[in-house]
Amino acid sequence: MKKKILLLTATFLFFIVSAQAQSSFGLKGGLSYNSNGNLSEFTTEANSIIKDKGKGKSGYNIGVYGKIDLGNLYIRPELVYTKTTSEYELNSVNQDFELSKIDAPVLLGFELIGPLSVFAGPSFQYILDNNINGIDFDKVENEFTMGLNIGASLEFGRLGIDVRYERGLNENEAKFANNNTNFKLDTRPEQIIVNLSFSLTKSNK
Repeated sequence: MKKKILLLTATFLFFIVSAQAQSSFGLKGGLSYNSNGNLSEFTTEANSIIKDKGKGKSGYNIGVYGKIDLGNLYIRPELVYTKTTSEYELNSVNQDFELSKIDAPVLLGFELIGPLSVFAGPSFQYILDNNINGIDFDKVENEFTMGLNIGASLEFGRLGIDVRYERGLNENEAKFANNNTNFKLDTRPEQIIVNLSFSLTKSNK
């Protein structure tokens, strides 16, 4: 609980700073193509172990952002709801693994030329839910994880578009149970994300 309060407080303070700095503040959303880590299937009756890499599927995100201008540099904190889906083959049947989480990226950007900039930074993640159809969720190793975002963006007035790569930095197993079969799945995401953003404030530049 203390970690949750700390994360939400830090994010809230970032947005207050963004507003006071008279930079931009706005809405964002996008689509992603993502996959998760290996799935391990442990069957007690057959005593077998099957490992399978998840197949990527589409996902989406929606949230808010702030942007603090520092000359050619900027800091961009975000608070985003993300849902991803990966496909695994379980007992010869394709099943979707769905993961929903709250992301709080803190990005450092550099303006290259005109509307083009590049950025990178950590993303603090809180996992809300894990789900595979017909399989009961047991527990996840860590509700809080960290990832890395890196990408490039274009801004045209109040409109912006960015393409980024996100990778989870630490393994995080989720455990599932179904009859005599136990599953362990690495929920660490790896995805390509395309976002659109709209600034609710005018830039000072």
